[in-house]
Amino acid sequence: MMLEHYLLLASALLATGLYGALSQQSIVMVLMGLELMINAVLVGAAGFWYFVSPSRPDGQVLVVVAITAMAVEMAAGFAVTTALFRARDVDMTDMAADLRG
Repeated sequence: MMLEHYLLLASALLATGLYGALSQQSIVMVLMGLELMINAVLVGAAGFWYFVSPSRPDGQVLVVVAITAMAVEMAAGFAVTTALFRARDVDMTDMAADLRG
């Protein structure tokens, strides 16, 4: 595969995630859109690292660490969303607007 294929996949993921994050009102769907955008950045970075220095594993290690951090971040986001739903029966972003301080 060529670098253009990785970048095309990354741009498609970014566009899909951006559309999902901006067009949806459900908190879970917004979080899923954000996760797609982060995955797009990781695919682009992994593609660049593979073509810049394929013999060194430092780029792959950084991508694995970033995916692990992203999974922890999304789990915390879903936990906050679940707690918000249980406490106030709120599942849409406009209903959670009163939480701004």
